[in-house]
Amino acid sequence: MRSLLLSAALLVAGPVFADTLTLEVSGEANGKIVIDLAKDLAPNHVARIETLAESGAYDGVVFHRVIDGFMAQTGDVQYGKSGGDISRAGMGGSDLPDLKAEFSDAPFVRGTVGMARASNPDSANSQFFIMFAPAPSLDGKYTVVGHVTEGLDVLDAIKRGTGGNGKVTGTPDVIVKATVSKD
Repeated sequence: MRSLLLSAALLVAGPVFADTLTLEVSGEANGKIVIDLAKDLAPNHVARIETLAESGAYDGVVFHRVIDGFMAQTGDVQYGKSGGDISRAGMGGSDLPDLKAEFSDAPFVRGTVGMARASNPDSANSQFFIMFAPAPSLDGKYTVVGHVTEGLDVLDAIKRGTGGNGKVTGTPDVIVKATVSKD
């Protein structure tokens, strides 16, 4: 009975957010997106994001795939640096190994941040996406790493891509600086 009550309390309380990731965005969108990171849901993925942000790897990375009404994707630290050839943006990762999936019951709703991956559930590396709207089809199939607490207006202003895959053409919006604040 005690474990049942504890499980119910955790379910009601939801994920524990301790550290924050702040993305300074420039382009059609200008401003900050603040993300509370869910270390309890995805400790390895959150640690990866923090490592890459603290090393400056996300600085200058474009939002390469943006689908109106769905999500904005960024984080390709290998091929997604602005000022260079970004034609392969979305195909790379970091020099660190891919991560084993950390799926949870957390739903993909507006503002949820999830890790991008290939068809292999254990292929997330550096890329992540932020939801414009709920997408229950992603629930339990992608790793949730956080939730936007400030800057949804900035998210909404990010330049949209075209076509079915949402590839951004021309000059995409960019993460000028990514910083982590730890509690």
